Amino acid sequence: MTSTQYVPQRVAVKELERFIDETLLHCGTDEASATAVTRALVTASRMGTDSHGLRLLPHYVKALEGGRIKARPAMAFTRRMPATGHLDADDGFGHLAGYTAIEHAVDMAREVGIGAVAVGNSSHFGAAGCYALAASEEGMIGMAMCNSDPFVLLHGSQVPFHGTNPIAFSVPVEGRSPYLLDMATSSIPWNRVQQYGAIGRTLPPDVAADAGGRLTIEPDDVAALLPLGGAQFGFKGAGLAGVVEILSSTLSGMLNGFRLLPMGGPDMSTPRGIGHFFLVVQPQAFTDWVTFQRGLKEYLEDLGSRPALADREVLAPGDREWRCQAERDAEGIPMDSANWEAYERLAKEVGIAPLREC
Repeated sequence: MTSTQYVPQRVAVKELERFIDETLLHCGTDEASATAVTRALVTASRMGTDSHGLRLLPHYVKALEGGRIKARPAMAFTRRMPATGHLDADDGFGHLAGYTAIEHAVDMAREVGIGAVAVGNSSHFGAAGCYALAASEEGMIGMAMCNSDPFVLLHGSQVPFHGTNPIAFSVPVEGRSPYLLDMATSSIPWNRVQQYGAIGRTLPPDVAADAGGRLTIEPDDVAALLPLGGAQFGFKGAGLAGVVEILSSTLSGMLNGFRLLPMGGPDMSTPRGIGHFFLVVQPQAFTDWVTFQRGLKEYLEDLGSRPALADREVLAPGDREWRCQAERDAEGIPMDSANWEAYERLAKEVGIAPLREC
């Protein structure tokens, strides 16, 4: 018997946008929330980060139905100083909070050179890179951070304390897509554990631990991730996670991540009170645009011209994502059978037209 390789079904970007937007509107969200969630999820999946893209829609529907996330929040922004502000997200979608906060930060940066916004009473916002990227689309340098519930060990600890606490950084580059770094402060993302487990593959050493804090390479035994740097140098990742924590939760007056309700439930009715932090910088507040772009060009050219190891390639942050985006825009976004079936169930439950393949 010969085995056949599974070929994922593909969906066009516009069709995925249609489905996500209609699903959320049929669940009672306002247009602003539906638009923001759709924008963030599709942006992430176009760049190949499906774990923070299309895969999240069924979870968000459950959160809406349970009451954890408000479908029609009354978000309120307070500008506290010329370059700072606070956004109360009113337990709405973190995606709407993220894009709203970036808009306010961009406005302040245009006026005074820098804009920083702390966000409180928010929820999961997907991929942090979406919001840093939104700043670069306005010609600005953008940073985005968020705390999350505990799944990452402290250095030398037996039990989780920080979340994966991402940091995203984006810079506009003339003539090409932005420089975009979007990284967790853990050694690997949780979805890597899930992916390896699904295909029966062991994990790399020094990235995950079992319930006793002991290193493991077996996906089924993983109870926590190690911080960036692993067992020997994890103090670096743990320290970075602490920076994200303080900027995200402490500045916004929220609980630290160790005290947050788990994203996966079982309580899907109590708002989680997540905090975010966004920083936007206008390059011209420090140097003229031509000089800034010339320096960027030289830096990226120098980076890309370094000799690579055999069968490897030297890439700047974002290069891999932009290649994936170009491919998926042309050929459609792939969906494995589990995600396709989940979307089919959603279509029936919500009462909208199912996804159409490319």
